[in-house]
Amino acid sequence: MRHGKRGVLLGATGSVGRSTVQVIREMEGGLVLQGLAAHSNVDAMFKLIQEFHPPAVCMVAPEAARALRDRMQDAGVEGSRVLDGPEGLVELAALPEADIVLCAIVGIGGLPAVLSAVDAGKDVALASKEVLVCAGDLVMRAVAARGVRIIPVDSEHSAVFQCIQHRGESEIRKIYLTASGGPFRTMSGERMRQVTVEDALRHPSWNMGPKITIDSATLMNKGLEVIEAHHLFRLPFDRIGVIVHPQSVIHSLVELVDGAVLAQLGVPDMRHPIQYALTYPHRHPASLPALDLASIGALEFEPPDIERFPCLGAAYQAGRAGGTAPAVLNAANEVAVGAFLGSRITFAGIPQIVDRVMQAHEVTTGPNLEEILRADDWARKEATKWLLKD
Repeated sequence: MRHGKRGVLLGATGSVGRSTVQVIREMEGGLVLQGLAAHSNVDAMFKLIQEFHPPAVCMVAPEAARALRDRMQDAGVEGSRVLDGPEGLVELAALPEADIVLCAIVGIGGLPAVLSAVDAGKDVALASKEVLVCAGDLVMRAVAARGVRIIPVDSEHSAVFQCIQHRGESEIRKIYLTASGGPFRTMSGERMRQVTVEDALRHPSWNMGPKITIDSATLMNKGLEVIEAHHLFRLPFDRIGVIVHPQSVIHSLVELVDGAVLAQLGVPDMRHPIQYALTYPHRHPASLPALDLASIGALEFEPPDIERFPCLGAAYQAGRAGGTAPAVLNAANEVAVGAFLGSRITFAGIPQIVDRVMQAHEVTTGPNLEEILRADDWARKEATKWLLKD
């Protein structure tokens, strides 16, 4: 690996961001941080500044930026310029000193920054699936125009990416994204209507933030990943499948036209795909545990149950509709998940809210950034309206 690679980390204090920081520490100079961004966690950002001394940082919440500047001044910490707001995030993503930008911002908030990084000629390691879900056509056109790369960080997309190296679309029959099935894989539909927030947050395989954990429980996360895969790998939706694999050892599979099936296996730890994205096209030694297939014993597979997990079917429908439909799906889901986490609706209420908003939406085809953001805003208001009715 070429040492001295320079990077910007957006979403540094979240779940993926913290894992990325662990990876960078272990790379021992393999990546030098030029910029860090967070929303409002001043304490965590201050510690990162003291450790990595980046030339620039951004706090999206302006009040947090003010608090960070005061904290740095009081402590005599110098050398890091503090940007703020969405504009600061866009500026940070385009830092001329950086080679790669890793976006780990939850939700659509990372979209303008990713477009800024691409426009500035940066490769993007993408952990924010909403960027391609909401604006995949727009982003991938910009990527092609600038000749840069989107390197996936999601474990499933990283697995596909690793399996299809140097293979053209004509060699690929189908890809399969694996899903753990979440905590309710074997639970009846009747019982699922009674689950609590605490039940839904007990993911059997992965340690993630609350929003993505709930999305995994509804299988919406897998549906969003299907839309993301459609853009990343330029495959139609009938060539992107989902298979439930409770052990979460096989992260995805690629079926080739001659019938051969390639799979990428590993322990369920986000640090693997994060490190590969940062070091691509090279590999770097890692201290993560090795996969012990003998101790696992058996690998199980089953088809997803669309009837019990309607969010997966809704995602396929939105993806096929295209235009603003995926952005509306994503926004409605975010509002519904937030309401569930706040105990305002039941678990079964999540797909119900999503369906109501999707039914009310008139799709705009070929949307620009402004139209995508407008559709996102409309969907959030529409979902909130249905919440108030209930």
